[in-house]
Amino acid sequence: MIKKIKQYFNKKKLTDDRFNYLLDEYEGDEYVCFDCETTGLNTKKDEIISIGAILIKDNKILHSRKFERFVKTEQALSAESIKIHHIRECDIENALNIDDVIYEFLDFVGNRPLVGYYLEFDCAMVNKYIKPKIGIKLPNKQYEVSEIYFDQMIKKTPGANIDLRFDIIMDRLNLPRLGKHDAINDVIMTAMIFLKLKK
Repeated sequence: MIKKIKQYFNKKKLTDDRFNYLLDEYEGDEYVCFDCETTGLNTKKDEIISIGAILIKDNKILHSRKFERFVKTEQALSAESIKIHHIRECDIENALNIDDVIYEFLDFVGNRPLVGYYLEFDCAMVNKYIKPKIGIKLPNKQYEVSEIYFDQMIKKTPGANIDLRFDIIMDRLNLPRLGKHDAINDVIMTAMIFLKLKK
């Protein structure tokens, strides 16, 4: 019932008919795992530096179907943010404008379910650019891997203090860590967590 009400209001608010497909019921078996690298953690004032996304299908991560874009920012990159994601000013000087990247991202994602770690933050970051353009936020179903992990761990050890840090989850699930911290490596590792938990 709530889903139908949301759908109704989203249809009324959608300002660009090209994106009607976002509101269609998804009937496939693919997921999109995505991650943003940003200038900081304030969704109101910080900007996206890069977006990485990858398709998951048939319990496989499809490396051949990935989305990776760097974004030109208006604000200068802080030393703190460079330390975290290793993206420097010179890496994004020829990057695309966020308006172009957001439209490409919407086309890549479609109406597939979304997967992520700290997904609420990543969705909030992209939604602040998406909503002014098409009138609605991403309506896609969402799977937060830390929530799935917590639910499974708490069943095994009720009342336990579950550590939800990314590296701890990777270690507990015996998953290999990839090299540098960037959007595409983060989505591949998050996709591995999702598939392991799904099994």
